[in-house]
Amino acid sequence: MASRFDPVWRALDDTVADGWAPGIVAGLRHRGETEVYATGTVAFESPRLMHENTPFRIASLSKLVAGALAALMLDDGLFELDDDVDHWLPELALPRVLVTPDGPLDQTVAAHRSITVRDLLTMTHGLGVIFDDSPISNAMRDTGVLSSALPVELSPDQFMERLGTLPLAHQPGERWMYNLAADILGVLLARVSGGPLHEVLAARIFEPLGMSSTGFQGDPATLPTAYQNREDTLVVFDKPDGVYSRTPIFESLAGGLISTVPDYLRFLTALEDGLLLPAALKEQMTTDRLRPSQKEGTELMLGGGGAGWGWQVGIVTSGDKPGQSKGSYGWTGGTGTRAFVDPSHDLIGVVFTQRLMSGPLDDFAYFMDPVAALS
Repeated sequence: MASRFDPVWRALDDTVADGWAPGIVAGLRHRGETEVYATGTVAFESPRLMHENTPFRIASLSKLVAGALAALMLDDGLFELDDDVDHWLPELALPRVLVTPDGPLDQTVAAHRSITVRDLLTMTHGLGVIFDDSPISNAMRDTGVLSSALPVELSPDQFMERLGTLPLAHQPGERWMYNLAADILGVLLARVSGGPLHEVLAARIFEPLGMSSTGFQGDPATLPTAYQNREDTLVVFDKPDGVYSRTPIFESLAGGLISTVPDYLRFLTALEDGLLLPAALKEQMTTDRLRPSQKEGTELMLGGGGAGWGWQVGIVTSGDKPGQSKGSYGWTGGTGTRAFVDPSHDLIGVVFTQRLMSGPLDDFAYFMDPVAALS
C-alpha cells in the first residue's frame, strides 16, 4: 500500500542504487504517523538485506542520550547544574589554563573557577576538538583522550588520570569546544550513580522505553560493515566482528553506542512528548544554552550562524525549513547517522548509514530534502 512517505523512501533507494552506501535505514514520525524503512544490503557485495532492526554505530548521537541521563539525575537531586565536578572528578580539580590556546603547554595560569556540571553539559568546560596543529591538540592525541569514530582505548580511571595532566585551552565557561566534555560527563554520571554506564542507562532509559537493541556492544551477526571514503573509494572502516562487537574498555557517551532506527526514534519520541523528562528539564536540554561569545570560532562545527547547543544536543536558532526550522534539535554522528526533532512541524526523523562522514559539511540532503517536502 502506498505511503505518503514514499518520496523519501524512493530517495533513499536512489542513493543506495548510486553506490553512495550499501544500505540505509530511516524512520519518520509526522503528524502522528510513524514509519521505518530499510533499503540495500549490510555490506557491498553481500546478499544480506538491511532490516528495519539492523543495529548501527550511532557515534555522536550518543551525546543526546548523555544529556537525557544527566537531566534524569538532576531531577533525582544527585547533583546541581552549578556544582563543581571536583567532588566526583578530583583529577580535574584546580585546572590550569593555557595563556594562549595554541601556546606552549608550560605557559599556563590558574583557572578563574572550577569546572561545573553545567560546563560539561554545554561543552564549555575548556577543552575539546582542535583542528589546528598545536601543542594541546598534539597532547590530546598523544595521551589518547580524544575519541573519534572509535572510542578511546583507556579505562575511565586512566582516561581521567591522563586528562588531568593537560591544561585547558580556555577558561571554564568561556568557549564551546566539541566532544571531549561528553566523555567526561559519562565518567561523572557513572561515578555519581556508583555503577557502570550500561547498567545505569538500561535502568533509566533503555528498559523503560523498550530500547532493547541499544547498548555499547554490537552483535557481529547483525552489525553492518562500516566504510569510510578515501580518495573517492569506500574502504572498510570496521567489520561486523571488529571494534564495536567487543566489550569496550571505555563506555563512551561521546560516541560509543549501538542502536537501531526504531529504538532511537522511540527515544526521540519519548523526549519530545514529555514521557522521558519533566517539562522544565526537557526545555533546558533542548534550547540553546550558549552566549554569542561562547560560539566564537565554532560556527562550522555547530552547523552555521543559525545554530546553538543545549545539553549535549545541537539546536537550530533560525530558519523555517521543515526538519531544520527554528526550535529544532538533534545532531549528526560521524559514522553516518542523523536525527532531529522539529516541534513546529510535528516532525521527527532518523537516518542511519554505514558510510562515515567526511566532515562537518556533510548535510544528509538525500534524506533531509525529501523530508522537507512532506510539510
